[in-house]
Amino acid sequence: MSCVLQLDNVGRKFGSLWAVRDVSFRVNQGEIVGLIGPNGAGKSTLFNLIAGVLPLNEGSIRFEDHVVSGLKTFRVARRGLARTFQIPKPFKQLSVVENVMVSALRRDRTPARARATAMQVIDEVGLGAFADASIGILTVGLLKRLEVARALALRPRLVLFDEIMAGLTPTEVKDMIALVAALPARGITVVWVEHVLHAIMSAANRILALDRGRVIADGPPQSVTRDPAVVKAYLGEELALA
Repeated sequence: MSCVLQLDNVGRKFGSLWAVRDVSFRVNQGEIVGLIGPNGAGKSTLFNLIAGVLPLNEGSIRFEDHVVSGLKTFRVARRGLARTFQIPKPFKQLSVVENVMVSALRRDRTPARARATAMQVIDEVGLGAFADASIGILTVGLLKRLEVARALALRPRLVLFDEIMAGLTPTEVKDMIALVAALPARGITVVWVEHVLHAIMSAANRILALDRGRVIADGPPQSVTRDPAVVKAYLGEELALA
């Protein structure tokens, strides 16, 4: 199984404070890797480092056969690495389908092809009925679906999902779990930060736990949730994790 993402001794500090330090791991093709940890553990910083939003202070990041640490975000995206944002950031002046078309145009050469791609992805995430709607009428849950659609419209080989379940109803969570679980069969590898832990535990085949910027556990979901260091990081809330 080929390696899609590799981090070697990655570190990032703000002033004298290390937000991420000595983080090393590999993600293989077809994996769904969950990234968990308490607030302030460094999860969002790590995503920003992988996506090129922030520069590294130490270490390196490889995506497939290329070193991507130091590249601009758009260059990372062009290589086939997409991400969502914890707080959705759509183009408010555009409709739902137009927002997704912006992503699709990175691959599709004409507006007609981009629209066809956008409509297909919108249907996949359950936004078909809102294709021509304005952004202002979307609920939080629908905005999260739009974030996923925009990422998938890039036709990525790796996608970073950042709390895509927040604001979704139980039924919407169930549908989103099914969508994420089906992505590896389409050639899309997933790294996923999520606070709706029952969702990530049911879809991920591997969990990485962070605390204070360092990896404290790496393995199958059930073993990670019972790891003493992980339980301690979550203040003993083992049942909440499982």
